[in-house]
Amino acid sequence: MKIVIAGAGEVGSHLAKLLSKENQDIIVIDSDERKLMNLDNYNLLTHTGSPTSFATLRDAQVGRADLYIAVTPFETRNVTSCAMAKSLGAKKTVARIDNYEFLRDENRPFFETHGVDFLIYPEYLAAEEIITGLERTWVRNWFELCEGQLIVVGVKLRESSALVGKKLKELYSLSSKLHISAIKHKYETVIPGGNDEICSGDIAYIATTAQYVDELRTICGKAENTVKRVMIMGGSRIAIQLARLVGDRYKIKIIESDLEKCHKLAEKLPDCNIVHGDARDIDLLHDEGIEDHNAFIALTDSSETNILACLTAKEYGMKKTIAEVENIQFIAEAESLNIGKVINKKLLASSHIFQILLDSDQSNAKCLALADAEVAELVAKEGSRITRADVKDLSLSHDMTIAGLVRDGVGHLVQGNTRIKAGDHVVVFCLSGAIHKIEKLFN
Repeated sequence: MKIVIAGAGEVGSHLAKLLSKENQDIIVIDSDERKLMNLDNYNLLTHTGSPTSFATLRDAQVGRADLYIAVTPFETRNVTSCAMAKSLGAKKTVARIDNYEFLRDENRPFFETHGVDFLIYPEYLAAEEIITGLERTWVRNWFELCEGQLIVVGVKLRESSALVGKKLKELYSLSSKLHISAIKHKYETVIPGGNDEICSGDIAYIATTAQYVDELRTICGKAENTVKRVMIMGGSRIAIQLARLVGDRYKIKIIESDLEKCHKLAEKLPDCNIVHGDARDIDLLHDEGIEDHNAFIALTDSSETNILACLTAKEYGMKKTIAEVENIQFIAEAESLNIGKVINKKLLASSHIFQILLDSDQSNAKCLALADAEVAELVAKEGSRITRADVKDLSLSHDMTIAGLVRDGVGHLVQGNTRIKAGDHVVVFCLSGAIHKIEKLFN
């Protein structure tokens, strides 16, 4: 597949690096040659020029692109660039935006008629992910299909879990209730075999069906905590979207160090309590009643600050903490610490791009991009390789596993003698760089 990415900023560069590992034909456009130089060591091409120049787009052969992705920091430029790319012959276009109004269903025809097929708003995606974390406090990740008929959770296991100290082959009694698809040992995610042992501190990615979710939580040694009061550090765009989306479900207090921004937040979010101060100040946290809150969310521009702030909140006994960590290299370290859920806009944007790559014909396909792995939902097509034999006879590579499927609206875990049928919604867990292998199985 030929993919052109306009914008070599954080999101664009991360996408380019990920997609280059998938053996895709990638060209990255940016007017800043220095940003493009950072991509020299990857399997892709770069082109210096403006994404809103017809000459630049023609030179980058946009007319032959299967997918054109505009992710510059400027939404107007992204929308314009997509319209231009579409007029030149690009098959599918994606624009990064920062205006929630653009996502409303009544406005979709406008963008379609102007050549924009998909819109991505990373801050909105981050806010939705945070809400999931507030609703399900015991998990790090939550991925569900068909209204919760099949669920994949990422959960950090402690000594209190019945799974810790067990090898996978010792868990046969639970095989009909859960499928351990992957295990993250400190800094490495692996697709486990029967002899792999689950250790305290591991993050396990486990598939289960709707009726066993409560039992799975018990097996993992977790309790569900109800969140009513939320303290947020940093009045970012994610914080604003989060406050607007949750409405009156939670009482929200936002602590922001910039006084001018505090005034703007008070105008935009009249139902929130806006406090001017530095949330790293332990005395301020005490004065603002951190002990009376159920969740602490750190959303400043600094990954390091967010990590440290969540560690401090944990010392106050906070049950649920969420940190925005935009430095990809910090994610593994952050997940190994006791800071709870990690949010990264680049990974969330990547999830949606992978969704489009995997199955552009299915609007309900999903993909969850992790730091070094992906969880993807695909629909098995008639005659595809995945339907030609039992799972045990498919000779799947060691960097992927099939976690479960939904057939006729009912979730099922997959075992060796399972035969996938056309029309099944299948969840596949794979390590980074293996998405292209999944495409070949399902198409």
